[in-house]
Amino acid sequence: MLLLLGRTVPLSFAQSHYLLASNQNIGTMPERRPFVRLPTDVYPVNYGLSLKPDLIDFTFEGKLEALVEVTQATNQIVMNCADIDIITASFVPQGGEEINATGFNYQNEDEKVTLSFPSALQKGFGTLKIDFVGELNDKMKGFYRSKYTSPTGEIRYAAVTQFEATDARRAFPCWDEPAIKATFDITLIVPKDRVALSNMNVIDRKPHPDDENLVEVKFATTPIMSTYLVAFVIGEYDYVESQSSDGVMVRVYTPVGKAEQGKFALEVATKTLPFYNDYFSVPYPLPKIDLIAIADFAAGAMENWGLVTYRETALLIDPKNSCSSSRQWVALVVGHELAHQWFGNLVTMEWWTHLWLNEGFASWIEYLCVDHCFPEYDIWTQFVSADYTRALDLDALDSSHPIEVNVGHPSEVDEIFDAISYSKGASVIRMLHNYIGDEDFRKGMNAYLLKFQHKNASTEDLWDCLEQASGKPIAAVMGSWTKQMGFPIIAVDQEQVSDDRILKISQKKFCASGPHNEENCPSWMVPISICTSEDPKCTKLKVLLDRQETTITLNSVGPDQWIKINPGTVGFYRIQYSSSMLESLLPGIRDLSLQPVDRLGLQNDLFSLSRAGMISTVEVLKLMEAFLNEPNYTVWSDLSCNLGVLSSLLSHTDFHEEIQEFIRDLFTPIGLKLGWDSKPGEGHLDALLRSLVLGKLGKAGHKPTLEEARRRFKDHVDGKQVLPADLRSPVYLTVLKHGDSATLDTMLKLHKQADMQEEKNRIERVLGAISAPDLIQKVLNFALSEDVRPQDTVSVIGGVAGSSKQGRKAAWKFVKDNWEELYNRYQGGFLISRLIKLTVDGFAIDKMAVEVKSFFESHPAPAAERTVQQCCENILLNAAWLKRDAEDIHQYLLQRKAPPV
Repeated sequence: MLLLLGRTVPLSFAQSHYLLASNQNIGTMPERRPFVRLPTDVYPVNYGLSLKPDLIDFTFEGKLEALVEVTQATNQIVMNCADIDIITASFVPQGGEEINATGFNYQNEDEKVTLSFPSALQKGFGTLKIDFVGELNDKMKGFYRSKYTSPTGEIRYAAVTQFEATDARRAFPCWDEPAIKATFDITLIVPKDRVALSNMNVIDRKPHPDDENLVEVKFATTPIMSTYLVAFVIGEYDYVESQSSDGVMVRVYTPVGKAEQGKFALEVATKTLPFYNDYFSVPYPLPKIDLIAIADFAAGAMENWGLVTYRETALLIDPKNSCSSSRQWVALVVGHELAHQWFGNLVTMEWWTHLWLNEGFASWIEYLCVDHCFPEYDIWTQFVSADYTRALDLDALDSSHPIEVNVGHPSEVDEIFDAISYSKGASVIRMLHNYIGDEDFRKGMNAYLLKFQHKNASTEDLWDCLEQASGKPIAAVMGSWTKQMGFPIIAVDQEQVSDDRILKISQKKFCASGPHNEENCPSWMVPISICTSEDPKCTKLKVLLDRQETTITLNSVGPDQWIKINPGTVGFYRIQYSSSMLESLLPGIRDLSLQPVDRLGLQNDLFSLSRAGMISTVEVLKLMEAFLNEPNYTVWSDLSCNLGVLSSLLSHTDFHEEIQEFIRDLFTPIGLKLGWDSKPGEGHLDALLRSLVLGKLGKAGHKPTLEEARRRFKDHVDGKQVLPADLRSPVYLTVLKHGDSATLDTMLKLHKQADMQEEKNRIERVLGAISAPDLIQKVLNFALSEDVRPQDTVSVIGGVAGSSKQGRKAAWKFVKDNWEELYNRYQGGFLISRLIKLTVDGFAIDKMAVEVKSFFESHPAPAAERTVQQCCENILLNAAWLKRDAEDIHQYLLQRKAPPV
């Protein structure tokens, strides 16, 4: 499953900065509920499942005939079941008489049902028959309804599924645990004018005997698979198709009339399947794969085997109206979901504790795949800004968690779909890949997939295979990164002894609230690599730091050379250089001799050290001024993010305007150089950079940018000159930030007219930039209106909270006032966590942490408990940062403008 951890947004507008946090104790996690996995005395071999959805009344009828094996005699069968009513149930032992169940006991809290039988079911095989009914809910989980508008303007509904993590049980009674695998024979009874899809290819389609308007669509038997990967979709769709070079039929299903918009994803998918085939040396095991765009969809996408579901913005690309960041996003999401077809679907985690392996791996290899398909994206540098630094920020909190978390009750599973499982997971796999080397890594991966195909595996199983392939102590090294939370800060000092450089390196846990000075400090097995100015692209030395400190000698490194630790910014740690070492690295930023990813990493490390109070924020502002000739998009993107965090922090002071001026000064030269219009020979990254820089200048009130944005916006609205897709976000943002009620009305009109979900989302994300209090309120009310899809409400409210001090207060009040409706809408899913994070993370007053904590004590949201803790910690950290550095920052901003005496 792909989450929206802020990555749907071009990073320039990512309002979901994972702000830093503090170690003041916010209270511990509440007691976990006792949880018991299903008994093993009866388990399924094959599910024969027939479902008949009613797209008018939003109900469905189901018939299950499951071949099961009774492993020890029992007079009851316990299964998962939620929001389903069982009408009849019986068991037919092989060659025996049918036994009717005499009772159905629902344990709603645990989402289980116990079927009781009058006599014991004996060991051996038999058929379990259940007739049941359920509801096509509107909660975007289980078997649910998704609203769309037909080409003639009529409101209709599709019936679609989202089962990960624990919602297959809302569609049919089942053994809904990843390790209980079986085969599936699925039949759907649907209106004859609708498309019906499932994991496998259709093998029979015939009229329904009782109703000529219905057809029975029967699908081929699936391989052995987990319940959370089963899927079915019934609706109206067009498609484009192609065959991959290794013979797999690929289709991309789009809303009716939009087949063209599936072509880009189709091209990515047909290139990606052979890439993975080759990388894993294991062929894709199904005859077909469908990728389908679903209108109402909570996550980014879901890797159901052979039928991958996406939100429209993660799959559809309109050559005229899609911006470059959307194309890149689609390429990454397709790469992520197709990787799961092997890693997750063919070999599945034994239990949700190992979810990180699934998601961290797919979040790493999606970049490998996009780098293969689109080398011009420089995607690995973007990984550092999008995943690596985000994971470091979250993992520095006291309320973080280890990559591997013991998960019990279903409500706890949703909570681990977060930046630790995905982004830290991906980052430590990237570090591991670098430590092992590509060849041995692939060898180990192949052994793992072959050994565990159609089975389940744990993290340790993968380590064993990689250890055998590489001969390195993988389990020992990786255990320190996955079983304990956090990461080290590596302190480095140097001494020149004749022609050699002697480095003293030490590690301790990095905390967002400052250095960790306790006695029992955790330590890591840290792969450390080192390069010098002689060849910044080439690693001179690699060591494994397996203790608190060590000394390393680099031979023949003259006194005029600089030394850089962690070239490529691959190791998952922060670095604190001695001041002389840092001083010597700064020219490498100005003259660009340091690699882009290392210029980014250096700045990002210093920024987080300033948040943690280990250096003054003024030092970072001085460093940022060294980036004036920076050409690289991702480096600017990270600078922009960090300045956004600072700007948000300083909105609590009376010198917010001075930081805007700093931003204008820093971004003006690159803005002038890029100009407004794309030039011949420019590529993907130039388009992303232009959008980022103009948006930053416009938001900060740069007059010429504002005037030009207004002019172009007027031409766009009047139909004189349509704005290129890549300029829309920055222009919309700029005119709204400095706009009035007429601007907002125009924007809402554009939203209503937009035919494409991407354009609607683009507008929704920037609406919060409006400044007047009454208009802010209007935007918040709009967020809950019929005009905004339920999954997008969160980004509208988040946009308001992230745009200004007034917006933050108004958004928090709005969430409190509308809590019941919002909670009811998102209760189980991760969208509730996201909503809370986006709304309150930016506060910087101690008493707000108390207020947030007490609100959620009286309005509990179990799936967001950890998020609430992290937000409270962030608020306290922001407050401490402000108290510590505000005056120094103010003085620096004033004196840099003062005329020299």
